[in-house]
Amino acid sequence: MDLLIAQILAIAKRSWKYRWPGLMVAWLVGVIGAVVVTVLPDRYEASARIFVDTQSILKPLMSGLAIQPNVEQQVVMLSRTLISRPNVEKLIRMADLDLKNQSKAEQEALIETVTRNLSIQSTARDNLYTLAYRDSDKDSAKRVVQSFVSIFVESSLGSSRKDSATAATFINEQIKNYEAKLEEAEGRLKEFRLRNLQNMDADGKDSASRLREMSTELERARLEYREAVNGRDAAKQQLEAERKGVSSTTQGLLQESALNIATPELDARLDAQRRNLDALLQRYTEQHPDVISARKSIFDIEEEKRMKMKELRKAALASPGTVGAANGSMAAQEMSRLLASAEVQVATLRARVDEYSARYGRALASVRTAPQLESEAAQLNRDYAIHKKNYEDLVSRRESASMSGELDLASGVADFRLIDPPRVSPKPVAPNRLLLLAGVMAGSLIAGLATAFLVSQVRPVFHDALELRARIDLPILGVVTRLTTAADVQRKRKDLIRFGAAFGSLLGMFVLGLAVMAFLITRQVA
Repeated sequence: MDLLIAQILAIAKRSWKYRWPGLMVAWLVGVIGAVVVTVLPDRYEASARIFVDTQSILKPLMSGLAIQPNVEQQVVMLSRTLISRPNVEKLIRMADLDLKNQSKAEQEALIETVTRNLSIQSTARDNLYTLAYRDSDKDSAKRVVQSFVSIFVESSLGSSRKDSATAATFINEQIKNYEAKLEEAEGRLKEFRLRNLQNMDADGKDSASRLREMSTELERARLEYREAVNGRDAAKQQLEAERKGVSSTTQGLLQESALNIATPELDARLDAQRRNLDALLQRYTEQHPDVISARKSIFDIEEEKRMKMKELRKAALASPGTVGAANGSMAAQEMSRLLASAEVQVATLRARVDEYSARYGRALASVRTAPQLESEAAQLNRDYAIHKKNYEDLVSRRESASMSGELDLASGVADFRLIDPPRVSPKPVAPNRLLLLAGVMAGSLIAGLATAFLVSQVRPVFHDALELRARIDLPILGVVTRLTTAADVQRKRKDLIRFGAAFGSLLGMFVLGLAVMAFLITRQVA
């Protein structure tokens, strides 16, 4: 600690030796600084306050129908990015600040100056924005703030409309792309259906269901075929018995059968129509036109059969003798007609069994390739459904975006209310000469001290033998003492008085300058 104090005292002594150069530098810095502070031009501030109302009565009413952006965030981002080079250049043109600029360097300097003097202050909670600009000319400052307010409002509206137009353009392009994809998917699905038309069912049933249905139809046809064969065989046996004349009982039965008039042709047509009705009812309802037509055909055939049987019975009753005489031949003829009808029915059912068998075989063969076809069909349907859903969603979003743009045009992104119009402060807001002058005083003192210290370091002086020995690291053999006379003491005293007067005059100049500045500022405020 003692060594540190000794070093500080040694530095102070060496600096004191060069006090006059330090004082001259302090005077020079002080005078120059005071002149600069005095000649600095006054700067006036023009400002305006804007309230941004982001609440609109239409937005709650249109909730869910139109896309509503985050207006608060947009306005905050706008306020942060408003002071940009394009906006500053536009502001300079609007305020006519570029009339005196000729060179490119002057234009760049003006842009830098305007950018540095512009400011936006906001209270995000209240949506109040203060736009300010400082200039030495009151009229220029006011024009700049007026232009700045216009740019602030126009930028918000322009950005909203630009965003809406950009969104609409993007959505329209996506709609065109998905429309092309949807058409392509429809084309692939159509080609697949045409290529596999024979393997597809109009009712939308899968291959297993069609196979089961075909198997049921085939079993029913085989059963009917067996019944027809059995009926034909019975008719053959009865005809053979008639021809052989087996017994009187059989002849009586044949005679009775002859008297019971039969219409095999109408019975075959009626049976065919009933089977057709059964097949239609398995696929359609009672109200289907084919079902109604089939029932009408059955009713017409039944009426025709009833009328024909009535006529035949009348003819038989009109000639009973002929019937009794030729009962054997009539029975044989009737049995022949029954046999012929049975043969026709057997042939028809045989053809039906063969057709159902062929269909069942094709359905059984298609079951092996059905999983692959169904998988491909499912993939095509899934792609088509996805593209269709995206297309419909994009169309819905386009309508929503269009409605949002119309909402913005109707209500605006926000309502900009000018609370305080652009005005210029009557008193200059800069520079703060009182503070600058105090800073110049402190700077001049620091400059003087620094000068004395630097000179002492360049031309060091040692006031103590111990300090000299520590610095040169050599043994000191002796010290020669200088005798101080009365004239030396008198000379030191005069030098100290002159230094004190010079230093005091420097401080007095600054104190007087501060007092004058304070008086002038007080007078301006009053």
